[in-house]
Amino acid sequence: MEYFDRIASRYDDWYRTKTGRYVDRTEKWLVFSMLRTKSGKALDLGCGTGNYTLELERRGFDVIGLDASEGMLKIARSKGLNCIKGNAYSLPFPDETFDLVLSVTMFEFIHGPERVLREIHRVLKPGGEVLIGTMNGKSSWFLFKRLKSLFVETAYRYARFYTPGELEELLRKVGFINVESAGVIFFPSFWPFVGLAERVDRRCYKKCKNLAAFIAVRGEKS
Repeated sequence: MEYFDRIASRYDDWYRTKTGRYVDRTEKWLVFSMLRTKSGKALDLGCGTGNYTLELERRGFDVIGLDASEGMLKIARSKGLNCIKGNAYSLPFPDETFDLVLSVTMFEFIHGPERVLREIHRVLKPGGEVLIGTMNGKSSWFLFKRLKSLFVETAYRYARFYTPGELEELLRKVGFINVESAGVIFFPSFWPFVGLAERVDRRCYKKCKNLAAFIAVRGEKS
C-alpha cells in the first residue's frame, strides 16, 4: 500500500494522457457492455482514485468504493465520491448487500483471490452480478511492462497476472454461474495508431481474448 500511496496522483493523471484516455474508454466499453445489472446498489472494490466509482454513479447506481490505499482514497473523496478504507479479504458489509460488485485492476495485487471471491459472493444478493477486470500477463502490452518493471519500479513489479480461463475457473469454484469472459487492447502501449487499435478491439474482444491486455470476467450469484 505504501507504493500505491506514493503514486496516487501520478496514477490519476495517467487517465488524461493519450494512452490513458484510449485505455480508459476501451476498458469501460467492454465492462459496461458485459454487465447486465443496470441499476441498484454497487460496490467498486479496489476503487483506487474513483474512476469506476464515478462512472457507476453517473450511470445511476447507488455506489460505494472501497480501497486499502489512503493515498488513492484521498483523491477519490476529493471528487465527492463515497469511498471507504477497507480490506477485500473481510468486507465490512452484511450478507446480500449489493446488486453488483465491480473490481477493476485490483485482483493483480491480492494474494488470496479465492478468499476475496468468497467475500464478494457473500455480499452479493441472490441474482447479483460480479465483474472482475484485470491484466493478462500473456499479452504483448504487459510482457513489455513487466520487462520494464525489472529496471524501473512500477506497479507491475508487484502484480500477479491471470488468463481468462484461470479467472473463469476461480469464479465457478466459489459458486458463480453463467460465467463468461472477454478482452480488449491488443497492441503495446507505444502503438501510435489508436483508431486502428479501437477497431480491432471492437471486432476481436471475444474471439481473441486470450491475447488481450485487459480481460474481464463476469458471473452471477444463483
